[in-house]
Amino acid sequence: MITAFVNGPVFVGDGRFFDKGTVIVEGERIVRVAEGNASIPVDAHRIDLCDRMLLPGFIDCHVHLCLDGSANPEAAVSRYNLPMLTLQASEFARNTLMAGVTTVRDMGGIEFVDITIRDAVRNGLIPGPRILASGRLVCMTGGHGWQIGGREADGPHEVRKAVREQIRAGCDVVKLMATGGVLTPGSEPGSPQMTEEELRAGVEEAHKAGRITAAHAQGTQGIKNAIRAGIDSIEHGIFLDEEAIALLAERNVALIPTLSAPINILRGGVESGVPEEAVEKTAQVKKSHFKSIVMAKEAEITIAMGTDAGTPLNRHGENLNEIKHMTEIGFSPEQALRAATQTAAKILLLEEELGVIEEGKLADLVAVRGDPLAEIDVLTDPDNIQLVMQAGHLVKEEIQ
Repeated sequence: MITAFVNGPVFVGDGRFFDKGTVIVEGERIVRVAEGNASIPVDAHRIDLCDRMLLPGFIDCHVHLCLDGSANPEAAVSRYNLPMLTLQASEFARNTLMAGVTTVRDMGGIEFVDITIRDAVRNGLIPGPRILASGRLVCMTGGHGWQIGGREADGPHEVRKAVREQIRAGCDVVKLMATGGVLTPGSEPGSPQMTEEELRAGVEEAHKAGRITAAHAQGTQGIKNAIRAGIDSIEHGIFLDEEAIALLAERNVALIPTLSAPINILRGGVESGVPEEAVEKTAQVKKSHFKSIVMAKEAEITIAMGTDAGTPLNRHGENLNEIKHMTEIGFSPEQALRAATQTAAKILLLEEELGVIEEGKLADLVAVRGDPLAEIDVLTDPDNIQLVMQAGHLVKEEIQ
């Protein structure tokens, strides 16, 4: 099948923007991108963009499809058996895709449900974004994430074994817990947890098997431990200092801010049912979190979109709110959009296939009513996401 997008603005994703462009898709790939009008095959399905902007499919580098985005998702997990968690996660995957997010990295599943959902999407059994799955996150005994299916491991040898288990299960990425966090009761976000030696063992084991790595890293020392251990991306990065920024730059380590997580926790507060301890810890770290991301941006650290979707009141399908939050702390709309497309694809090692509207790449495309470059808020209204194409297949089309 051939599809032609015509007569509308095109955000290419690599710094180029066409006021009026033509994009032709044949099968699963983009075969032509042109500024202005271009010849269109007579048998093409023609889609007139008009006042809708065409963008690359969005990429969320940090979600939790096994968490439901309720006020207390960790408590909610304990109420469901594995089949129900799987069915629920499949619905969250669908919601995410319909919101224009065509690729995600799941950063900690429960009993490998994330891998099951990934495979179901790949096999066409259910609709959902392309998923890079981590399996069970690896943490120290009693460390952050242990109560939501984390694989507890102590010492370099045990960490190696834990990582090998995730690889055996079929993970795409290995997640290691370098520090405490907000949601685990009794866990201090700024405190280091896994040691540098443990982290290095986990990273080495993952890299040997060709997997990328990511570290939950909020506190300063834990961030530095993870970078020195060879990690590929830092998730959250709440307490960065100049040395940590220099290490990120020197080793070309990416940063995933997840601004939606603290914003939603504090917006809902205890009154919404978010645990009091989580609200208190979030209030203590939010200022440092935002300051750290601004510092990283100014230092030109590679930063990509990640939402932490599934955490309190951070619902699947509302992922594009993160792009707005990035503009609220100093990113331009173009910078934030590229963080959610081109840069995210690069971090996930998918830049050869995704992230930019370019001939030869997979046709992951989203048509948005309005102009997010002028008014970023248009992305926060689901009704404005009027078309979603994934690998050439129209999964949502509301353009008449």
